[in-house]
Amino acid sequence: MTRHQRIRRNTRRAIFMAIIIIQDLVPFFGNIPLGPLSITTLHVTVILAAITLGPGEGAIVGGTWGILTWVRAFVAPSSPLAPLVFTNPLVAIFPRIMIGLVAGYLFRLVARTHSQRWAAILAAGAGAITNTGLVLGMIYFFYRTPAVAHAYGVDVSHLLPALLAIMATNGLAELVLAIIVVPLVALPVLEVRRRLGQ
Repeated sequence: MTRHQRIRRNTRRAIFMAIIIIQDLVPFFGNIPLGPLSITTLHVTVILAAITLGPGEGAIVGGTWGILTWVRAFVAPSSPLAPLVFTNPLVAIFPRIMIGLVAGYLFRLVARTHSQRWAAILAAGAGAITNTGLVLGMIYFFYRTPAVAHAYGVDVSHLLPALLAIMATNGLAELVLAIIVVPLVALPVLEVRRRLGQ
């Protein structure tokens, strides 16, 4: 890789990381309240980075989001639940890194035999499911406690149904958002890069 290519790669990564930071810090930008739901948009940025820059870069951008989530859980929790579960880096950081890896590698794999549009749709869906599934799964396995159950407004015996309900509401909304937005943004970017020989 030439020096110019390294600079270009680092610049693109920095732009995605800056977008993640803005989304995380600006209210109603990274998390959109929608009635009883709170829909995150940060996973879309991570998936876009993974598709347009590659899975490794997507993992770095996802890790940036995860580190922000982890730090905020200590200094400025975004919800009563955050200091209970997101102080664990396995819950806060690992799922965000995996979004980039899963979406990036799946896009590359599917794009070999199918159109980039289908590859982007599948990668977007897989990235969204990876985030929601890993976060909620780890909350259930690591934090099946009265305090966490209380944060969800249930007792411990009803924690699993509550998490499944979140998966079916927030998770579904975030899935739909990803599969709509990601192809609309990623495909034109990939086409421009192709034309420019990048």
